Amino acid sequence: MVQAKRPTKLIASIDPTTGELLQTFAPLDPQALEAKLALAEQTFCAYRTTSFAQRSTWLKAAAGILRENQERFALLMTTEMGKTLVSARAEVEKCAAGCLHYAEHGESYLADQIVGTDASRSFVRYQPLGPILAVMPWNFPFWQVFRFAAPALMAGNVCLLKHASNVPQCALAIEAIFKEAGFPDGAFQTLLIVGTDTGKVVADPRVKAVTLTGSEPAGRSVAAIAGQHLKKTVLELGGSDPFIVLPSADIEVAAATAVKARMLNSGQTCIAAKRYIVVESIADQFEALLIQGYKALHVGDPRDPQTDVGPLATPEIRCGLDDQVRETIRLGAKVLVGGQPLEGNFYAPTLLTDIPPTSPAYADELFGPVGSLFRVQDIDAAIRLANDTPFGLGASAWSEDAEEIEQLINEIEAGAVFINGLVKSDPHLPFGGIKNSGYGRELSREGMLEFVNLKSVWQR
Repeated sequence: MVQAKRPTKLIASIDPTTGELLQTFAPLDPQALEAKLALAEQTFCAYRTTSFAQRSTWLKAAAGILRENQERFALLMTTEMGKTLVSARAEVEKCAAGCLHYAEHGESYLADQIVGTDASRSFVRYQPLGPILAVMPWNFPFWQVFRFAAPALMAGNVCLLKHASNVPQCALAIEAIFKEAGFPDGAFQTLLIVGTDTGKVVADPRVKAVTLTGSEPAGRSVAAIAGQHLKKTVLELGGSDPFIVLPSADIEVAAATAVKARMLNSGQTCIAAKRYIVVESIADQFEALLIQGYKALHVGDPRDPQTDVGPLATPEIRCGLDDQVRETIRLGAKVLVGGQPLEGNFYAPTLLTDIPPTSPAYADELFGPVGSLFRVQDIDAAIRLANDTPFGLGASAWSEDAEEIEQLINEIEAGAVFINGLVKSDPHLPFGGIKNSGYGRELSREGMLEFVNLKSVWQR
């Protein structure tokens, strides 16, 4: 496969499976960008007064469009960033479900909260802020956007999307969905801009808040600019999520889930189970099951329903992952499965063990189909190792012992702990991290409240 070169000064869509240049887009010039920002501000003035019932109707219509066109949108994601078609279909359905969740629950989430004080009447009212900028990643090109946009639009905000530069067709398709659903022009706009223009949009006084899902450097950059302008930010950054297995667990179920939890989206997800932490007494059995599971994975065309692991999204991601693996091996790690790049943008499912503490695989984020296996003596050592990372996004922990489960819940440093299951996002639960994994929350009522004004009202 010959990978097409990304044109300079253009936003390019390139099929990571074939390397074919699909389409290019000219970034917005200053005048066009100004027009979109002005439209967002103008639209918000009227949109904020629309009823919850009307916004709910539009969100339900968006869900219907997603479901009616599931195959088309799924194929677009597969073609543009390489996720398997099976997982892309599931992503479209998840977006539809997210829209319906906020269409059905958004009004109750934002109902006035009565508070008892010395007043005759006192309560908290939740009101929209204005245009919200979302800086979104490529790995879940539809879901990452919809999990922000559905609650933001239901709350009465308007949305500006700066999507990853390698998924421009997805970004434009999402804008078209909201327009077709009936939302006013300007309620949701895609900004095809280059990274250097993002800071200008963050700083623009018409933009009231920013949410970013992406890398730690990107989060620091956007948060710094927003901080200079006293704007609210929500950041969901990287993760080096632990997958802890204790002797009381169902080892076979845990191992099967461990393979799936690492290989979701070809390993390109922040909440993937990147570090398997297993108590020594069961480590041999668990390792054997992992090796068996990794070797059974089918790497290939993401359009093939039998494919488990597709290509990585770009050559740069593949090269960066390989550098991390090579450095970990150089420092003393042992390769149990894989350990090398394949042709094109593909990387062999890889399982490492004997991980040195100074190596990238010990605590850094490896974004691809590479798992790291650690052996520990007991639950206390497992939790110490799980927390020995700058990240704190999610954790999966496996035990059938009630006391162990409580200890895991209380002592693991993460935004989410899933007991006997893989970490996932769910509109019913707040989603986000601590430490270098970011701050703030998406999803659920808590996520919806991130971008509203909590107005206290006191009446004599």
